[in-house]
Amino acid sequence: QVQLVESGGGLVQAGASLRLSCAASGGTFSSYVIGWFRQGPGKEREFVAAIRWTDGSTHHANSVKGRFTISGDNAQNTVYLQMNSLKPEDTAVYYCAAGAFLHTHAAMYDYWGQGTQVTVSS
Repeated sequence: QVQLVESGGGLVQAGASLRLSCAASGGTFSSYVIGWFRQGPGKEREFVAAIRWTDGSTHHANSVKGRFTISGDNAQNTVYLQMNSLKPEDTAVYYCAAGAFLHTHAAMYDYWGQGTQVTVSS
C-alpha cells in the first residue's frame, strides 16, 4: 500500500512561487502515475497535473499550464509541483494521488495524501 505525504504549502502573495512535494512510501513508486489535485473553498476537487514514471509523460490542466510544472525524482520517491505566478484563485488544499493510469478524474486514483493548504493573497 502506498502512503503519500504532501508538504510545501503556505501563505503567499499573488505573483509568488511555491514548490509542493509529494513523498511516497510503501510501494513501487515507479509503477504508478502521480497526480496533483486541488480543492478550493466550496469547489469540487479538480485536476492540476500528473506524471507517469514509466516514460516521464506529463499532463497539466489548462488553468495552470505555463505556470505550474510537475516533475519527479525517482531516487527520492518524490514528485514536485512547482507553482509560479500564483493567483488568488489558486487558493486550495492541494492533494497528491497515485493511480495506475494518467487520468484527470480523481476517481481513477487509488491512494491519496492528506493535503497541504496553499493560500494566495491579492
